[in-house]
Amino acid sequence: MTDRRTRRLRRVAVLVLEGAKPLDVGIPAQVFSTRASMPYEVRVCGAAPGLVTGGDGLSYGVAHGLEALEWAETVFLPGYRHPDREDPPAEVVDALRAAHARGARLAAISTGAFALAATGLLEGRRATTHWHYTRALAERHPGVRVDENVLFVDEGTVLTSAGAASGIDLCLHILRRDLGVAASHHTARRLVAAPYRSGGQAQYVPRAVPEPLGERFAATREWALRHLGEPLGLDVLARHAAVSARTFSRRFADDTGYTPMEWVTRARIDAARELLERSERSVEQIAVEVGLGTGANLRLHFQRVLGTSPSEYRRTFSRGERGEHSEHGGLSEQAGHGGPGGHGGLGEHGGLGGLGEHGEHGEHGEPRG
Repeated sequence: MTDRRTRRLRRVAVLVLEGAKPLDVGIPAQVFSTRASMPYEVRVCGAAPGLVTGGDGLSYGVAHGLEALEWAETVFLPGYRHPDREDPPAEVVDALRAAHARGARLAAISTGAFALAATGLLEGRRATTHWHYTRALAERHPGVRVDENVLFVDEGTVLTSAGAASGIDLCLHILRRDLGVAASHHTARRLVAAPYRSGGQAQYVPRAVPEPLGERFAATREWALRHLGEPLGLDVLARHAAVSARTFSRRFADDTGYTPMEWVTRARIDAARELLERSERSVEQIAVEVGLGTGANLRLHFQRVLGTSPSEYRRTFSRGERGEHSEHGGLSEQAGHGGPGGHGGLGEHGGLGGLGEHGEHGEHGEPRG
């Protein structure tokens, strides 16, 4: 493995604006903090060095100003209070545009989407924000295709997420792109978080009618992840959830953004991804272990969903070589917009739609970058 002292660290800036929300600031700062398993360096910055008044009674002493955006390869824009009242200062907007023009990836958490929209970089693109502010974002920036029913949206070099919890999902998604499934799993365990909720999962929006089947379906998804090598047809899954196949299929799609069989296939692909990263098993052996049967079948699904082959994926994300073969060191999942193909990518270890939390929605499309 490459020595930590000599490897190149990926550069991440977290831009703290007036009224910044503590969770939104802390999530990327903690997820990407430099450690042996994380080849990142994080700089927390503001419009200028010094004290930034935050939301919820907290303030932030930041050591860096906007020069950190010139340094960064990825810039996070945490949410902030009253985003629908006015845009960030002009110098902040200009610095964000310049960073993007240099090739930086811009990722907004929650209401940070308003600051990203102010740059004009979301015009004509899909985006999301906290469900409470989706209408305000659409009204303030009518050129943005606001999707209120997703956890996050990946449009390549611009990404947006819903409320604070979905900021974790967005960070795990970026880790998957940069370093692969195993690194994302490791980080999720460190955070004691669900390994991955796909972009296709729904945001939590208050409902008048309770959803009594939510926990039961979550248990079935968790059970399926432990039995990927076995036959997992619709009838088997519905039987485990103790509902009819018709009810299971309809509710499962509502919860996750995927049909049950699409979810199972992608769960198996994710399991194969981790085995390719962390083991020396052959493609044929992995195909059998994850329930895809043959190497030919595994190759077919890899090409359809990831746009690459298992062998090339292994070369890209094997130990010591992760992230050196694509922009931002990542690999973008491929899938159809608006459906089970999810911009949010594959669920971690099949965790498409997460492990059943009524969380906030992820996106239905695929990364373009």
